[in-house]
Amino acid sequence: MQIAILLFDRFTALDAVGPYEILSRLPGAEVVLTAARRGPVRADTGFLSLVADASIDEVTAPDLLLVPGGPGQAARMDDRPLLDWIRAVDAGTTWSTSVCTGSLLLAGAGLLKGRRAACHWLAADQLPAHGAFPSSDRVVIDGKYATAAGVSAGIDLALLLAGRIAGDRTAQAIQLLTEYAPEPPYQAGSPATAPADLVDALRGRAPEFLRD
Repeated sequence: MQIAILLFDRFTALDAVGPYEILSRLPGAEVVLTAARRGPVRADTGFLSLVADASIDEVTAPDLLLVPGGPGQAARMDDRPLLDWIRAVDAGTTWSTSVCTGSLLLAGAGLLKGRRAACHWLAADQLPAHGAFPSSDRVVIDGKYATAAGVSAGIDLALLLAGRIAGDRTAQAIQLLTEYAPEPPYQAGSPATAPADLVDALRGRAPEFLRD
């Protein structure tokens, strides 16, 4: 099973690496990091790069596509070669998935029309412009499209997919091996539980976080 993880300049690292840590442990998994060109791709903080082993032209038939998020998605919505590639490989995938604002790229490619989708809470209001229905759920599965909310939700997405693909026992084994048992010291991981003034402050800075 080939799993293609798309990289682009200023992707959010955990969006890609979190699911990678889970999905790469599936029996028979072949993970390929792909980008417009082979070579290192810089994450959004500017401190970390991952290496794309193949260009998107070389990845034509993945079984599972994973699109991470990152700032600057508005500009990528005009990247016709990228959206054309997403559409082309989606025609043959078993699963087309995203984390965080990666769902905007799936939506921009026309794949989420009439479907529910998760997204980072600061950008979810952009989904309806592309025919998708934003959901506040952490992970949403609608047909073969599986979308996760912001950043850390990608791990939950990957575990859910692991169960669907290889069975609950395998998914549980991967969860145990990775010791994924989060106990956050704060309950501020969602707009529903975070202090209201903090939610308002970050919402006011949304253009700063989402811009190119």
